Amino acid sequence: MQKFVIHGRRKLAGSLVVESAKNAVLPIIAASILTEEPIMIKNVPKIIDVVKMFEILEKMGGKVSFIDDDCVIDNSHITKFEIEPTLARFIRSSIFMLGPLVARFGRARVAYPGGCDIGSRPIDLHLQGLRELGVEIVEEHGFINCSVDKIKSGIIHLDFPSVGATENIMMASVLGEGKTTIMNCAKEPEIVDLANFINSIGGKVSGAGTSTIEVIGASKLSGGTYLPIPDRIITGTYLLSAAITGGRLELNNANYEHVYSLIKKLRGAGCKIKTDQNKITIECEGRLSSIASIETQPYPGFPTDLQAPLMALCSVSDGMSVITENLFETRFKHVPELLKMGANITIKDRMAIVRGVKALYGAQVNATDLRGGASLVLAGLAAHGETHVLNANYIDRGYFELENKLASVGADIIRSSS
Repeated sequence: MQKFVIHGRRKLAGSLVVESAKNAVLPIIAASILTEEPIMIKNVPKIIDVVKMFEILEKMGGKVSFIDDDCVIDNSHITKFEIEPTLARFIRSSIFMLGPLVARFGRARVAYPGGCDIGSRPIDLHLQGLRELGVEIVEEHGFINCSVDKIKSGIIHLDFPSVGATENIMMASVLGEGKTTIMNCAKEPEIVDLANFINSIGGKVSGAGTSTIEVIGASKLSGGTYLPIPDRIITGTYLLSAAITGGRLELNNANYEHVYSLIKKLRGAGCKIKTDQNKITIECEGRLSSIASIETQPYPGFPTDLQAPLMALCSVSDGMSVITENLFETRFKHVPELLKMGANITIKDRMAIVRGVKALYGAQVNATDLRGGASLVLAGLAAHGETHVLNANYIDRGYFELENKLASVGADIIRSSS
């Protein structure tokens, strides 16, 4: 087991480059199945979840190679349509493979997906959408078996604007017949990016980023090269690392529109933030004012993935904050660990009342999921003394060599084997 060892109270200063978005790259990897021709994805982060998705492709017969940070995928020789059960149970994004597999090959078999334990994330919407496209689905013994002669067109209305279901149904429709309309879609930037990728190789997707997406079926897709969008959650984490340490950072390859809900709150707390087309500069001095209310919502609302990192900042801000988690019912698992460091947080159902303290203190804490782990790293950056964040592997699922990135701008953080 690996951990991060942090000596806090160092102001961060310098510049960082934001990697391509994990939540954009993963569905794009899945969408590469839709074509027999090679695909190059540029600036690919070598995080655990991405590596596991590549392993899934290779187990099915795909070929994956890297040229520096650019990845070339050749799925012309896929011969297996079952996703390795151990990999499916490790990574939730394996469910994205269903739509592309049934679209191109008419069949797929996958174990129920795993991932971080942050509450119920049912895949019912994925399966219902596929059924409405004509896919026959049999669920038995922990597996999902899909088969279809040809994806049919139609109108699909999602009961909830699920990101994953929107993406899966979109990919399943790309090689279908006629026009498919998906209503009550999620609007996240990663969905727009997936649509742009599909269109770059010959697909016909319109309306991504709105509540209604239309897909006109294509007979065949081509190859191509694509650069995914920057990771808005990493961008937000870096902004919060500057805020919690009273530092100054310049973030390059950063889209400020994608994190504007956070920027607005940080400005209200006292941070000076300048934005440019591909750059964000943040400067923070002294103890920040509290952020009175934070409610997680689907995009463009405040992202659930930044709820835990922002809570770390609220823990040392001047005043009281009320954080409401509307999307996942067990996404406060980091709270007992922050309490070990001296935070003052009270939980009631899906609401956290955070009363800012003047200082946190180093402790041994456990990461239990990706974003909760990131919050503990941020708390360690601000804390007096030494903090040990155990289970670094959770954090590695979304941040590539986070310790090296933070150390490059002045943090005292190393990775160690426990």
